[in-house]
Amino acid sequence: MPTSQPIKCAWCRTAPDYEVYHDTIWGKPVYDSAEMFRFLILETFQAGLSWIMVWRKRDAFADVFHAFDPVAMANFTEEDVDRLCQDARIIRNRAKIRGAIKNARAYLHMQEEGLDFSAYFWGWTQGEVLRRTAHSPVPGRTDLSDAIAADLKKRGFSFVGSTVVYAHLQAVGIVNDHDIHCFKHPEVQALASPPHRS
Repeated sequence: MPTSQPIKCAWCRTAPDYEVYHDTIWGKPVYDSAEMFRFLILETFQAGLSWIMVWRKRDAFADVFHAFDPVAMANFTEEDVDRLCQDARIIRNRAKIRGAIKNARAYLHMQEEGLDFSAYFWGWTQGEVLRRTAHSPVPGRTDLSDAIAADLKKRGFSFVGSTVVYAHLQAVGIVNDHDIHCFKHPEVQALASPPHRS
């Protein structure tokens, strides 16, 4: 159930489960690499669609992608792609499914290079949670998301355009885009605990 807090971001009030997502998950700083990977994979399926559609299918995605295990995903074959394209529980976009497999392989390559996935993202802000001012609008992309998107693409990731990356930064708490008056805004800021400071 959503919290009874009366002041919160207006966008979340369109559906009870969306409100729960806002109240308990969205913007909470993520420092676990597996969780960071899970969020990114889900975000890549959002491109051109609504986030709530993807979020409601998260359990199905977890099932077909073996709990977002990058090793298992990286070993998927074209036969697996064909199989997933027939699974009505998920978003059956062949290019995005192939992209998820490609992203799992890119993630593993980063691991082989000694790059922790969570530390990689937090490194772009030196561990700081970025926040907007009271009157600034929520952007669809920023110079930061442009730079991260370009770097991820160089590393072999796909479906990681600047808009997708910015949505990812919001979801995992690197950017605190809760409305300045939302009850979650100070909570998210207080939860920030960059690894190099813990």
